[in-house]
Amino acid sequence: MRVLLALAASTAVLASTALAAAPAVEIEGPTAITATGPAGELKGFWRGPKGAQAPVVLFIPGSGPTDHDGNNPLGVKGSPYGKLMEALAREGIATVAVDKRGMFASAIPGFDANKITIADYAADMKAWIAEIRSETHVPCVWIAGHSEGSLVALVTAQDAEGVCGVISISGAGRRLSDVIREQVHSNPANPPEILTQTDTALAALEAGRTVDVSAFHPALQQLFYPGVQPFLISMFSYDPAQLAGHYRGPLLVLQGTTDIQVQVADAQRLAAAHPGATLELIDGMNHVLRAAPADRGANMASYGDENAPVMPGLAANIANFIKTHR
Repeated sequence: MRVLLALAASTAVLASTALAAAPAVEIEGPTAITATGPAGELKGFWRGPKGAQAPVVLFIPGSGPTDHDGNNPLGVKGSPYGKLMEALAREGIATVAVDKRGMFASAIPGFDANKITIADYAADMKAWIAEIRSETHVPCVWIAGHSEGSLVALVTAQDAEGVCGVISISGAGRRLSDVIREQVHSNPANPPEILTQTDTALAALEAGRTVDVSAFHPALQQLFYPGVQPFLISMFSYDPAQLAGHYRGPLLVLQGTTDIQVQVADAQRLAAAHPGATLELIDGMNHVLRAAPADRGANMASYGDENAPVMPGLAANIANFIKTHR
């Protein structure tokens, strides 16, 4: 994290939680930074408004092999997170976007990235919060999570010190097993075999048991790969709305209306559980933070569009929330 300290000392980018006066500023970064987590060294990437004082948002990526820029080898391209971080910098917000333990720049020799739990991810986020506060002297850090990262943010916020508030972006308001069940059942291309096998696997994992998927449809063998089942058991044990209800700090819930992975009802459930939560529904935004129609085919096509911009107004919503709750 020494690079971040040097930048903060020379430009005062992260010296306080005051927002920049100008809505558009020159951006510094991305700059690689480091924190020491419980299992080893973690890597993140800092962006910020050059020469301005700014609050800091710790950004937690979504599920699977999703990197700090929001790219995923399974089909998401064009760095949606990276573009959001740049837009936030122009709004006067500094960000630290991280690679998850065991993945990409946070790969740890000899560590299996599948052998992890949501609680492990939360422990890593606490390490990041402590490191950012130590190096920059900000009194607190905002934590934002996208998709699965929303759950990690809510778990982290339950007992972490130095959390300004939580920002949930496209986060489920139900147990993630219920979201997966709905996603599979809502796809008209899935045959009855897939629906039945999905229900069987999810019921076992929800009960804390692993399941033999060797005879399942090939697509489900990947989804419920034996090596990742302990992580799924961990993830399915949390009710995001219950976590939101227990958290007492500021909460912003952001949800796109054309998200085909997480429903508007999830965002409404999450916000309803937290007294004083701010709910913002962004018309026409899909799960990967891009403008997209409700049509499934066209919506999915945007995932791999390397040139697609981040949804207009998303960064402004986040900046306005932070400004209001400073």
